[in-house]
Amino acid sequence: MNEQPKRERFFGGCPHDCPDTCAMYYEVEGGRLVDVRGNKEHPMTRGGLCVKLKDFHEHHYNPDRVLHPLRRAGPKGSRKFVEITWDEAIAEIHARWTDIINEYGSQAILPYSYLGNEGLVQGLTCGDAFFNRLGTTVNEKTFCASGSSTAWLLTVGPTGGVDPESFVHSKYIVIWACNSISTNLHHWPFILEAQKNGAKVVVIDSYRSRTAKAADWHIAPKPGTDGALAMGIIAAMIRGNYVDDEWVHAHTVGYPELAQRALDFTPDYVEEVTGVSAEDVAQFAREFASVQPSVIRMGVALERHAGGGQTIRAVCAIPALAGSWRHVGGGLLQMPLWEFPIDWGKVSRPDYIRPHTRVVNNLQLGRALTGDMQLDPPIKGLFVYNTNPVSQAPETNRIVEGLSREDLFFVTAEHFITDTAAYADIILPATMAGEHDDMMFSWGHFYLTLNEKAIEPRGEAKSNAEIFRLLSAAFGFDDDPRFTMSDMELAEHYIQWDAPQMAGIDMDYFRKHGYFHLAVGTPDNRLPHAEGNFPTPSGKVEFFLHGATNFVAPPFRMMYEDKQSGEDVDPLPGYLPPRESPETNRKLADQYPLNIISPKSHGFLNSCYANEPHKIKGQGEQFVLINKADAKARSIRDGDPVRVYNDRGDFEGLARVTDDVNKGVIVATLGYWRSLNRSDGSVNCISSDEFASLGHAPTFSDNLVQVRRVN
Repeated sequence: MNEQPKRERFFGGCPHDCPDTCAMYYEVEGGRLVDVRGNKEHPMTRGGLCVKLKDFHEHHYNPDRVLHPLRRAGPKGSRKFVEITWDEAIAEIHARWTDIINEYGSQAILPYSYLGNEGLVQGLTCGDAFFNRLGTTVNEKTFCASGSSTAWLLTVGPTGGVDPESFVHSKYIVIWACNSISTNLHHWPFILEAQKNGAKVVVIDSYRSRTAKAADWHIAPKPGTDGALAMGIIAAMIRGNYVDDEWVHAHTVGYPELAQRALDFTPDYVEEVTGVSAEDVAQFAREFASVQPSVIRMGVALERHAGGGQTIRAVCAIPALAGSWRHVGGGLLQMPLWEFPIDWGKVSRPDYIRPHTRVVNNLQLGRALTGDMQLDPPIKGLFVYNTNPVSQAPETNRIVEGLSREDLFFVTAEHFITDTAAYADIILPATMAGEHDDMMFSWGHFYLTLNEKAIEPRGEAKSNAEIFRLLSAAFGFDDDPRFTMSDMELAEHYIQWDAPQMAGIDMDYFRKHGYFHLAVGTPDNRLPHAEGNFPTPSGKVEFFLHGATNFVAPPFRMMYEDKQSGEDVDPLPGYLPPRESPETNRKLADQYPLNIISPKSHGFLNSCYANEPHKIKGQGEQFVLINKADAKARSIRDGDPVRVYNDRGDFEGLARVTDDVNKGVIVATLGYWRSLNRSDGSVNCISSDEFASLGHAPTFSDNLVQVRRVN
């Protein structure tokens, strides 16, 4: 009888830009990845995988994968490429970049990355050290959570906040601007358990998402008005005498000033601005303060309008006023990232950054490439990895214009010929997660998760870290041991093993168990701020700031401390109205009367998987949710093809006429590839690249459009 191949099992960690960072097993037979399963022993992810990941092993064998280095062989955007060797690819990159540096200087080269991989070794920051040594322009990376991080750090400091597993102890749970069922699925069972035990679940979101439909109460403010709602709640707490005076007196700074500002947020004003009734605001204030433990889970969408940073400062004040931090399962959850003992200086090597190096933000790539920034020197070389800006960045038509420049030498490391890679001069084949080593941090829970290389890379694919080792050798940087370490050596190098959060464990622990919950208290006893002890200058929640200026947290900008924008920050939380709404920009609304919200898709992970037919089938064709009244006014019926447009661009989708959105609002989810859509466009064609109020956050939810039926 023929012996069956022995099945081997390796630890995995989901590589995607998702707060869940699932613990997985890779199963291998005869050198082939045959299955990927959730790790049932993991207390947070509990063996489940989302609809995106359940066939992750098959994703590795997608026939459209780029498996060899490619050189462009036709016009930019034509998707015509020929195979070349790795030696040829590295030599060409070295020669072209050397010519650019000799003629224009090293800052004429721009690296561009995000969280297409979330690992310490292969992710957001994996090229930082190389590019800092090369002397390129610094890349500021603020697609998600930068504005909320600036507000969070200013208000409560670098704390991880409430453990998401502690929500089982909560009695009043608020999910604010987060569609947990689609984008934070493994947190949802903890909320359901609390709900089963009597907790009330409130979702605050401008449309009726899957999560809002499962809540006990859905509150739907007008897009971009969450700051007025938060300030209205604060005012109602003060008027109703619901403030925990003892805790506030002991553990906050600036309450009298905050109370004075709150006087401006009368019930009538808040109702008019937000569309939320004064009765609902008062009820929420009373319940949140009196039903303890109460907790807020903030989603990244909360920052995505002009006043996003100020909004988050106001939301941070609500649990402090209620004294929610006194209780296990009470307080706030933003990102546990801040308590992970990672030496980001070792990752990014900011010591290599030359004085006065300029900064270009990811959200404004179109401006940078088309001359609108008037950069001197202009961008002549671009290296994109771990992101697909022609799908994910705003003002994508302008990005396409910039990528089409013949004088731009554009290199990307990719799995597929994406809408961005189609314009590249060189495409380098990158490994998928089962083909390389990594260590995964999380922005949604307190676990470090090991990802082991389970199979040899397909074709000639190489890990991101290996690509930068090759480039470092070509430029003579291998005199620094940092540029010759293996993937797993880098993972060990970055972790601060002697930090108390690591509780004395070492890498052998991960090889045996696959994951580790940071030693920051258990979900049943974590009380980080019952007695204050916030990591702020005062040790307290800082409602009032003295002389604060705007900044982007260093991990989002290659650990570069210089060249921050530095605008003065309002000493107090408050409400900044959206730039684009019928109430604030009447002239623009006469042309484009509808607010658009562009949340993440249920079936895609940003733009990952949006090129796979079975994933597209599950997610459905690009759709546009539109209220019955707005549809009727435009003679749009359910299922009609429609065009969504403004001065920045347009895209097409199928109308879904529904009460899930209020009049004046439409919803079209993010991630679809424009090359696979009905027309050569996708949601971010219409998005503005203007920044929000703090942290250079995006304004994806601060855009006006018009909708017309396509005949």
